[in-house]
Amino acid sequence: MSRLEIKNLTFRDRGPYSLELAGGECVGLHGASGSGKTLLLRAIADLDPHEGSLRLDQMTCDEVPAQQWRKSVAMLPAESYWWMDSVQEHFHDYLRIAKQYITQLGFDYDVGGWQVSRLSSGERQRLAILRLLENRPGALLLDEPTASLDAVNIAKVEQLLLAYGREKTVPLLWVSHDPEQLVRVADRCLSMHEDGRLTPGGAGNGC
Repeated sequence: MSRLEIKNLTFRDRGPYSLELAGGECVGLHGASGSGKTLLLRAIADLDPHEGSLRLDQMTCDEVPAQQWRKSVAMLPAESYWWMDSVQEHFHDYLRIAKQYITQLGFDYDVGGWQVSRLSSGERQRLAILRLLENRPGALLLDEPTASLDAVNIAKVEQLLLAYGREKTVPLLWVSHDPEQLVRVADRCLSMHEDGRLTPGGAGNGC
């Protein structure tokens, strides 16, 4: 079981933040635009300078190479980046991707041969999730993972990510502006205020 521990995390004059996410737990994070939700995820993923302690099980962020930490504590940005011509070129080994993940996200296996230029924003986001799961991360940091999706694909993504968290006992930190989504996916919620404070709850309906 993976456990993500964050202690006295500070960045850009924000914090300190201390919280723990248990394996298989989904913690929802919400707050006004500009309150710092994405900055918090980027600091936890070691994408921005920070101070404090970050630990996933026995692995400590400042004791391993940054690339190793980012594969294990993986962040899905609100907008994914694509730099090669075809989908499969963005994977280490597309042929080894679990077919169940591909079909659960609404694609056929031949999506690997698609040209990136033909992808809609929603298709890119779903494929970015597939790319993220290729490394079998031990924690997921999700920044509005369904913002560009319709209702049908939102349901598919929610189901896949929650199943991954439960089956692999992986913690999820899920940012969303949609309180109804957080009620569906989160075991508990955190609210980030405009002054950077982080408090429990507040998404509504007991989340």
